[in-house]
Amino acid sequence: MKLPSFRLRLALLSAALAGSTLVGFGAVSWFQISNAKISRLDAELLNHLMRATPNFPPREEPPVGAASPRRELSKESSRDRSRWQFYEDSLSYAFGSNTKTPVALLVLDANSNILYQSNSLPGDLEVNRLLLARLELAPLAPSPKREPPPLPSNANPSFERPPLIRPRPPQFITEQTATAVWRVGAAKFPNAQIAIAVSLQAVDQEMATIRNIFLVSIPGALLLVAVGAWLVSGGALRPIHQLTGVIQQVTVKGLDQRIPIGTTDVEFVELIQVFNLMLSRLERSFTQASRFSGDAAHELKTPLTILQGELERTLQQVDPGSEVQQRLSNLLDEVRRLSGIMRKLLLLSLADAGKMSLYLVEVDMSELLMEMLEDVEMLAPQLTVQTDFADGLHVKGDRDLLIQVLQNLFSNAIKYNLPNGWIQIRTHQTPTNLHVTIVNASKDIPVNECDRIFDRFYRGDPSRNRKIEGIGLGLSLAREIARAHRGDLTLDSTSSGQTAFTLTLPMKLES
Repeated sequence: MKLPSFRLRLALLSAALAGSTLVGFGAVSWFQISNAKISRLDAELLNHLMRATPNFPPREEPPVGAASPRRELSKESSRDRSRWQFYEDSLSYAFGSNTKTPVALLVLDANSNILYQSNSLPGDLEVNRLLLARLELAPLAPSPKREPPPLPSNANPSFERPPLIRPRPPQFITEQTATAVWRVGAAKFPNAQIAIAVSLQAVDQEMATIRNIFLVSIPGALLLVAVGAWLVSGGALRPIHQLTGVIQQVTVKGLDQRIPIGTTDVEFVELIQVFNLMLSRLERSFTQASRFSGDAAHELKTPLTILQGELERTLQQVDPGSEVQQRLSNLLDEVRRLSGIMRKLLLLSLADAGKMSLYLVEVDMSELLMEMLEDVEMLAPQLTVQTDFADGLHVKGDRDLLIQVLQNLFSNAIKYNLPNGWIQIRTHQTPTNLHVTIVNASKDIPVNECDRIFDRFYRGDPSRNRKIEGIGLGLSLAREIARAHRGDLTLDSTSSGQTAFTLTLPMKLES
């Protein structure tokens, strides 16, 4: 299971916080702008209602005996309608828009008779009904501001003028018809009643434009915030990456690695100090363990050599076939086995300290493989051997150590093979490396053992190798020898029922 990235979560969290802030700010700004536009429209509508006060006196009855009263009234009505028509046309361009805004106008006289009503808009009847209904609820418009009359000369100084009672200003509401949304205002004057409805189409278009701007700008801002948070978090986590890089380089040959503190943020200083102290303790402990292993192997080498020599000389002096000879022979085998373990431990301690010395010569790997094949035919004649390598495969290395590596690989291929199984030897040469692959039939290695197969003294499931000799140092030493040659030894991924190891050696090796 892949763990989530802290840097990614930090960037997404920053983007989410910024996104919620921007969305909230955009929504509040959109509503504030909408309310501001409606308020400005209301102010302009109130201004036009106040300016629409008729400038003519109330209509008077004609004197008795006057000629043609009907004709005079008709002319006056025609003039009023033309004046209101002109007023309605001027309103269409008077509400802060460069285009003509649909406007509906309704004018009644003091007796609620219709003096003028719009008849050029779709749905006029519905709009006119809205205007008429609004006029019925409209209060009397405020009268023009006048100076209060002066106090009489003989008035009591403590006399207070009564407060001026002004009617409430007209209220504006939003109504919707089948064709549009309207902002409606109405006012009553002593000689007329006026109602104006202004379409909110222009306001809706402006708000739609603002909304589209928000819909484009907010995702862009979120993307910038996410990228910025990704970069900032990367900079903040740089000491962690540096620490991880040093940890990855910590091996038995890299315990002297330390992280500098001078250029590190103060928040990571304590963590780096603890890590450096841990490396110091590990280096000291490993040095002591490696020195002990090397010293013990070196000190035991001489007594074991003397003991082996004495057993060999004594074995030659006893009677052939006697019980003493058999016991001495068993003792000699165990001493030789113990000497081999000491040699491996000594080589491993030298490899850990980086002091494994190589006697570099030109090595014919084809010849070494042929020698190994002869040993296999002699030790395991029941196994089928298949080869696929050419002659003249030369590398530069330590011949004795490379023989030890091949002996270990072939020995494991024989010991862990199936009855009447098989062994395959393949080589692959590139301009820089030589790859030698040894495959054998075997039981499947458990997945949890594949990573530990090169550990020292590790032999896997005891039930699988209870009757197989060894202490678990061969593969570990073989890989150290390969790495000392600037190569490697790896366990390959194969199909079921087989095991494959690949030895990689460079074609050229500097001493």
